[in-house]
Amino acid sequence: MKKLLSLILALCIVFCSPITAFGDGITITAKSAILIERTTGRVLFEYEADKQMPPASITKIMTLLLVMEAIESGKISLDTEVTASEYACSMGGSQIWLEPGEVFTVHELLKAAAIASANDACVALAEAVSGTEEAFVELMNKRAEELGMENTLFKNCTGLDEEGHLSTARDIAKMSAKLLSHEKIKEYSTVWMDSLRNGATELTNTNKLVRFYKGCTGLKTGSTDEAGCCLAASAERDGMELISVTLGSPNTDERFAAGRKLLDYGFANFAAVKPNPPSEQLYNIPVIHGTTDYINPVFDEPQTFLLPKGQESMVGQEVILPENLEAPIEKGQVIGKVKVTLNGGEIGEYSILAGESAERMSFFAALRILFMEALSTE
Repeated sequence: MKKLLSLILALCIVFCSPITAFGDGITITAKSAILIERTTGRVLFEYEADKQMPPASITKIMTLLLVMEAIESGKISLDTEVTASEYACSMGGSQIWLEPGEVFTVHELLKAAAIASANDACVALAEAVSGTEEAFVELMNKRAEELGMENTLFKNCTGLDEEGHLSTARDIAKMSAKLLSHEKIKEYSTVWMDSLRNGATELTNTNKLVRFYKGCTGLKTGSTDEAGCCLAASAERDGMELISVTLGSPNTDERFAAGRKLLDYGFANFAAVKPNPPSEQLYNIPVIHGTTDYINPVFDEPQTFLLPKGQESMVGQEVILPENLEAPIEKGQVIGKVKVTLNGGEIGEYSILAGESAERMSFFAALRILFMEALSTE
């Protein structure tokens, strides 16, 4: 009997404990993890990244994203005053102890949600955007679908444990990248300490990396009985912003250790390179049947390329343009491309555009040109 009980206990430890993830020289304690570069979305490390799990308060990343988008659209503003409902005040877990009828601005509630992970503040924000949390959750799921978060279903805006409220490390990385595209959020997610109610309510960031990790830009912690300890961490160095997501760590120290290791790995091994367009390779392109003889080409904005560190100097560029163009040509029309290579192998491209329009020559266009030339000689 003792041997049987020991075996059962051992099996429980194996199957119920977080798994130590190995790969690329990384050892972390988490059930699921991913590391991506924000602007390109390139995955630098993953382990069970599509495993559905309770996301805990990392859910609030979507809540914050929808609030930022509502501000951007003009639906609400940072100065909009929000009156706390009884329902918002009833939230448990992390909170700022809202009282029914208490009034805060969106700016103040954003501080409470982003810094202190306050559940009552999140619900108050959700009600400010959509009227009810239920309507806001519908908006959350619609936005998740738009972002390609295929394995996510939200049941609330806070991340409190609820049956069926699930996401994945990959999906969380996607919504984290979208939230970080709103630079304004970093004015909240990078704050270590602040206060509300004229200093009476202190706010301390639940993400220790904000204080102790160089270049940290956020983003969100989460912890419940079902989810374990979770972290979506972001940091920016040398023009490269990384996002690490770890779910199901056994304790808070392990989650921060996991996030730090993933970010360290990314910054040590990769570099973001945005090529300088090779202007010396451009030339004016003859126009056939046009009202102008030549088109002046211009470069489109080059994309950022993620490279193994140390290979930045090996990037090459080749301008590809036609010998001529036939009118009509619209300003901004794609007329060529720049091929980007690494050690001779193509890694991407960006466009070359027409710098101006060229109308097709017609009888009336010819008359107009002759008329303008006659005027200029008088």
